[in-house]
Amino acid sequence: MDLKAESDDNLDCERPAPIEVFASRSTLHGIAHMFTYERVCIKRCLWIVFFIGSFSFLVLVCVDRVQFYLQYPHVTKLDEVTAPMMTFPAVTFCNLNAFRFSRVTRNDLYHAGELLALLNGRYEIRDTHLVEESVLETLKVKADFLTFKPRPFNMREFYDRTGHDIKDMLLSCYYRGVECSAEDFTVVSQHVHDRVSLCLCCGTRMICSEKGLNTSLGVFEFLKSFFIVAHNSCFCLLFVSGL
Repeated sequence: MDLKAESDDNLDCERPAPIEVFASRSTLHGIAHMFTYERVCIKRCLWIVFFIGSFSFLVLVCVDRVQFYLQYPHVTKLDEVTAPMMTFPAVTFCNLNAFRFSRVTRNDLYHAGELLALLNGRYEIRDTHLVEESVLETLKVKADFLTFKPRPFNMREFYDRTGHDIKDMLLSCYYRGVECSAEDFTVVSQHVHDRVSLCLCCGTRMICSEKGLNTSLGVFEFLKSFFIVAHNSCFCLLFVSGL
């Protein structure tokens, strides 16, 4: 009995620990040297240091790549194409003033005074405290309908007559050294119901004939009461007055 018990104790001492068995059978590089049957402490410590260092570097790289991905980086590529001749683009500008008060007649006020926010439903001047004194005096004269006999009224004719004229608005217009005039502008829209005045478009007859890429839009004066819309890229210098 004593011999059998002693032999069992010897087998238990020689049997490797479970972690050593796992390490010896694992394909993970280096782990078998960290948990080895040999009792060489220096060799095991070196392998542990190398393994921890490599694993830490792997984690660091993974974290860095994940952070880079979450930034959603992108690259913009531009290709330059030289064109010997380019059609002049369309440049449209609109006057936000729907009409010229100096062109409004008594008949216009009678039919469209409420629509133009000048009169109320009783043909009386609205918000007199907000109107300038000079304008108020003129408005009082035009809003006197005691002996007035109304005539037929057409809203389209009203905007054509009272709308701003391009000849009065355009002070100077040049395209690459070539002067453009009011004749180069055409009416492209005229909204009556939402009270936005006519919009004029420039660029249907002018052509860029020089080589190069100097065709970026440049509007150097952006005045009150106007908004400018560029439909294509070109260099167009516009000076307009805010009437």
